[in-house]
Amino acid sequence: MSSRLLSGRYELLEKIGDGGMAVVYKGKDRLLNRFIAIKILRPEFTKDATFVENFKRESQAAAGLTHPNIVGVYDVGREGNINYIVMELIEGRTLNKIIEDEAPMDYKRVIDISKQVASALRIAHKNKIIHRDVKPHNIMITNDGIVKLADFGIARAVNDATLSTGSKIVGSVHYFSPEQARGNYVDERSDIYSLGIVMYEMLTGKVPFDGENPVTVALKHINEEIRPPSELVDGIPPALERCVMKATNKYQTNRYSSADELIEELDNISFVTDVAGTSIFAASDVIEKRNKRRAEIEAAAEEDEEKQKEKKRRKRKRIAIITAIVLLLALALGWYVAFRMGVFSPTKPAPDFIDKTFEQAKELAEKEGFELKQGKDVYSNTIAEGRIATQEPDVGIETAKEGTITVHVSKGSKEGMVPNVVGLDKEDAQKRLEEYGYIVGNIIVDTQPEDEGTVLEQKPVAGSPLDKESKVELTISDGKGVEKGTVPSVTGLSLKEAKSAISRAGFAVGRVDYDWSNSVSKGYVMYQQYQANSLLDKGTSIDIQVSKGKEPEPEPVVPDEPDEPEQPAETGEAESGDTGEAGDTQG
Repeated sequence: MSSRLLSGRYELLEKIGDGGMAVVYKGKDRLLNRFIAIKILRPEFTKDATFVENFKRESQAAAGLTHPNIVGVYDVGREGNINYIVMELIEGRTLNKIIEDEAPMDYKRVIDISKQVASALRIAHKNKIIHRDVKPHNIMITNDGIVKLADFGIARAVNDATLSTGSKIVGSVHYFSPEQARGNYVDERSDIYSLGIVMYEMLTGKVPFDGENPVTVALKHINEEIRPPSELVDGIPPALERCVMKATNKYQTNRYSSADELIEELDNISFVTDVAGTSIFAASDVIEKRNKRRAEIEAAAEEDEEKQKEKKRRKRKRIAIITAIVLLLALALGWYVAFRMGVFSPTKPAPDFIDKTFEQAKELAEKEGFELKQGKDVYSNTIAEGRIATQEPDVGIETAKEGTITVHVSKGSKEGMVPNVVGLDKEDAQKRLEEYGYIVGNIIVDTQPEDEGTVLEQKPVAGSPLDKESKVELTISDGKGVEKGTVPSVTGLSLKEAKSAISRAGFAVGRVDYDWSNSVSKGYVMYQQYQANSLLDKGTSIDIQVSKGKEPEPEPVVPDEPDEPEQPAETGEAESGDTGEAGDTQG
């Protein structure tokens, strides 16, 4: 770090950010002569081998994501004990800062930002990548208003390793889905839940759940219902509130099934609120005129009966006209919404042309009833030269029948950029490398649980500059490794629930101890042997400790009373009784 140069290539210029997991520097790539952002992991994370390995793999996978709403990852590297990632440099502010300064935010801006984040998630989910840590701190807004979602690799690595290293990370728990809080299976709908919480915070300026510690907040996500945002802030359209409440439903099956579905819903809300706003203003003007005229009629109550009857007839006529106008406006609104939703013009989802040749795509387009137009040639690190890299409209978007779909053909990666082959089997990896002009070099076999032949690591990593016809070293799995499982989070659960969660995850329940606790209720788990979300060999026993409740206070110590002095006998009977008692004792 003293030389301010990493890997002989990346020059550190100035620190521009300081977060819970990493320090961010503005830098310059001397090889490509461009400004970049360099994120250096904090030392406490580099000590965790599991975290570093997961971070490396997930960042390499994220490097293959190319989308206007995703912060580009250029390189992942290590120099000495420094682990770093090289990213696109963004000029702007985090959404977290914008919320601090401007919330509650205008609902139209909330819709716009949410659609852009959902567009980023749509691309990630189609590439089988779940972000797992969508929050305002990971969302950048450029000076031009473009939304950029960041930290795909770090988010996944943190969830797979630990969330308890340092107090700066636990803030993410405010955006956790209930299944993440339980340590259960997560999918695309878990990211949608987190985005719903972000939408809630943009609209109200507050997160729905807060508490003194992360466990308290996590339990609220699991057990408590979210308070509707309209109870905190006025003026939120009911349709948008329903959208937020559906996205944050505690059950995955009740949320939006995909980012596409959420984007479509937000589009419909935009149409309805725009048109409805116009109609309401027009109707309110008519109603105001009607009320004013009614006041004039009441003020003329002293006029003679004939004039009053004539005015009443005019009043009824005006009401009939107003009613007709309101009905016409309602019909126009319904027609407009139906037209925008495609009721009067037949539509169908745009076919998937990605990774096809133009000829193959044209044949498919004719079969599906669309016209195909060739756009511009673009660079791609994931799609081979001569095949379609992107399309407009995107795959699955409702498009008018016989409409035009524009496709952009890949001209391959930029000269000397290594493609990503991690996760492919050996044969597919070899084909991918050959398509980009490279040769498979040394192959290292490692004992891991992944399927035999799966590529675990590549050298150089994806995106690295390398002359064509150079060799790329691969590390592949022999499929003989012990299967790993993810340790569930059982702290805060009852003993029965904890045992069930441990068994479902493929582990055995080990020793169960009991101890007093002033913070955890009786019968609930307050300690588990292995950290939640860490990787562990399946079948391993996990010890847990259960609360016995609050420790009872000790009873006060009462001092012994002093012996009473002997009293002289007052009667003969007393003396006789004392003698007899003494005699019984001796006998």
